[in-house]
Amino acid sequence: MILSFGVFLAAVAACLIVGYPLVWALLLGLGLFFALGLRRGFSARVLAAMAWKQGREALIVVPVFLLIGVVTALWRASGTISFFLYYGLRGIAPGFFLLAAFLLSAALSFALGTSYGVTGTAGVVLITLARSGGVDLAMAAGAILSGAYFGDRCSPMSSCATLVAACTQTRLYDNVREMLKTAALPTVLTVAVFALASVQNPMSAVDGSVLSALSEGFALHWSVLLPAAPMLILPLLRVPVKWAMAISAAIALALTVILQGMPLNEALTAALRGYTPKSAALREILSGGGMLSMLETCTIVLITSLYAGILEGIDALAPAKTHVERLAGRLGLFPATALVSTALVMVFCNQAVTVMLDTQLLADSYAIRGASRTELAMDIANSGVVIAGLVPWSIAITVPLSMLGVGIEAIPWCVLLYLIPLCYLVTKRYFRAGQNLPALSERTTV
Repeated sequence: MILSFGVFLAAVAACLIVGYPLVWALLLGLGLFFALGLRRGFSARVLAAMAWKQGREALIVVPVFLLIGVVTALWRASGTISFFLYYGLRGIAPGFFLLAAFLLSAALSFALGTSYGVTGTAGVVLITLARSGGVDLAMAAGAILSGAYFGDRCSPMSSCATLVAACTQTRLYDNVREMLKTAALPTVLTVAVFALASVQNPMSAVDGSVLSALSEGFALHWSVLLPAAPMLILPLLRVPVKWAMAISAAIALALTVILQGMPLNEALTAALRGYTPKSAALREILSGGGMLSMLETCTIVLITSLYAGILEGIDALAPAKTHVERLAGRLGLFPATALVSTALVMVFCNQAVTVMLDTQLLADSYAIRGASRTELAMDIANSGVVIAGLVPWSIAITVPLSMLGVGIEAIPWCVLLYLIPLCYLVTKRYFRAGQNLPALSERTTV
């Protein structure tokens, strides 16, 4: 078993160093753990059933992931994102640039549910303005990424939030509501930090060329906000998120064709392959999205689910669970979750794997203590999901930083990412987030 894990971890490290897709290491891991099961006396049919038990759970979120790709592409094409960018940038006072960068990124990330999507659109614009305006780039990148992770953690559009709900078998909307509660204090403190930093490090001026490109490239009529309405209203009515996304995508498609004048076949292609603006000035900041952009995420989730099912079925995680249980007994549930999550992120460098293995390793410890699955979901969301953005070699931070052209010196300024677990550690007993909820009602609704 140790040899299998060692080879797997070496493959993960090699992929990260060389730059190969992580999928190849995960496929190797699936093969290794399948072979381990055969060696322990399980038949191939039984191992396949073990794998499929978890894989079936992962398939629940795949349609949501694909819809996220469609929505993010069509929001680009319809002018929805451009509207937020245009009026957000127009409202930026140079003396409060860093604060505005955080707030604009947070608003967009809650609407889109993706840190990569926000970093690659609004983030690129904001870092360009910071560079031209003489703002400290590490501070600016920290403000952008703090905002980008706000929605990545707790938006109903977030693939990560959806994965947490699926793994812990909880309701996505219940989780979002609890995550917003526990994010309140860290967000207020983050606002205070960047308000002070803005005053001490103001921007010299706002570059108007980006505003001109946005206004010339899109019809920025108020109607382009309509795709956002289903994502804000329907969750309140308990409509499953996949239907809210589908309705949002349909409205955005209509606006793309009718208001922005894109031919229907091009709009559908953008929904599938991603949107690329015709304007060269906007290509760098607005290209992206599309169903195909989510295939790697779907594949990673499916493969990790398959081998997680095998590891659980052959009881390969039993020794690790024993150590985790002792840790939970000594430190408490959330501190144990935070430490386990940190170790997993440092090894696997990936949010998805961390969330899935967190659930595998910690679920029994929570059940033994009478803690609900929603509490487990909250503890994972307030630890592993955000800690992934603080480990310098994790793809959760290396990819966004490469988009912004800034180094790891920005990590200390990712204020929200470390305030969330620190504040939650202190306030969990007061919020009682997700604790003592009826276990029978905890099923994922996506």
